[in-house]
Amino acid sequence: MQTRLYSRIAMLGATPETRGSIAAVVDAYRAHGLFKRWPITYIASNGDGSVAEKVTIAAKAARDFAALLMQHRRAVVHVHASPGIAFWREAAFMAAAAAAGCPVIIHLHGNGFEPSIRWLLERAAVVCVPCEATRKWVRSVARAADVVIAPPPVSVAVPEAPEKQNLVLFLGRLEPAKGVYDLLDAIAALRATIPDVRLVCAGDGDRIGVARYAERLHIADAVKFTGWVGPSGKRALLENAAVFALPSYDEALPVSLIEAMSAGVPVVATPVGGMPEVVADGKSGYLVAPGDKMNLQRALKRLLIDKALARSLGAAARETARARFAPERALPAIEGIYEALGVNGSAERPRELQLPIRKAA
Repeated sequence: MQTRLYSRIAMLGATPETRGSIAAVVDAYRAHGLFKRWPITYIASNGDGSVAEKVTIAAKAARDFAALLMQHRRAVVHVHASPGIAFWREAAFMAAAAAAGCPVIIHLHGNGFEPSIRWLLERAAVVCVPCEATRKWVRSVARAADVVIAPPPVSVAVPEAPEKQNLVLFLGRLEPAKGVYDLLDAIAALRATIPDVRLVCAGDGDRIGVARYAERLHIADAVKFTGWVGPSGKRALLENAAVFALPSYDEALPVSLIEAMSAGVPVVATPVGGMPEVVADGKSGYLVAPGDKMNLQRALKRLLIDKALARSLGAAARETARARFAPERALPAIEGIYEALGVNGSAERPRELQLPIRKAA
């Protein structure tokens, strides 16, 4: 039996109210008992707000992190990181942990990471990624990295609606890379055959630019913008959505896609990143090439007109999400990492699907 080496896990990530996948994943960890089963101290190292607010959060995180390392000289440090400048903010904590001799788990969220992070990836005890596509990318830039797929835990329960309106839901940032402009073109083309089709765009980004484009297409009356929505607002939108559309040009594995599938909403997505790993074309949703507006329109039309087909694909999507991303299925990946690294945890933790990983030195 492996000797338990660590009595504390320092987990760093976004503040609870921050918009994005990190806060959603950490919230799911809390809700489904990870923090009760393992000795985790959560330190909010970044968040939304003004520059002054971000500096305050970072300063408090640095103080709390230093205090934790002084109190628990042998701790595992689990860092949730997103691409861009945000990654390098977290890199300071990774470097401090490495200097203190603490094993570091780097947990990547999203896509667009730079190859220049190779040095940190290869020196981490474990690199967690959400899907096989991201795992392949990490291995392509950091061959020595120990990479483990840790699916995001997602559980979205919405009541069954007897008959849904022709509402298409987009959950994501309002920017060209997410395919929202292609989606507007498809909705405009659908108006001829489905006059009551509507599109709800939920997310931050260039709302003005997207709204102006909808006006040029003469569909402004059919497009609604909600801004960013929290968990309860998201559930309400999924309850009423007939189709979830995310025609992105680049992705890792968006949590919004899994949430839609978990809610039993048929999805139309693109075969980029990890999306084709979870959406079986024609069985649990439809996959169309990025920028293929004609087939995007056709897929939406098929699901909006054929209600029986939509229910069938939605049911298959829900089963896929339940089998792969339900908390009881997803959390053992993280718990297996903690156990392999030698963390003292509660005996009351699920043991199915635990993943063997390379032992830390």
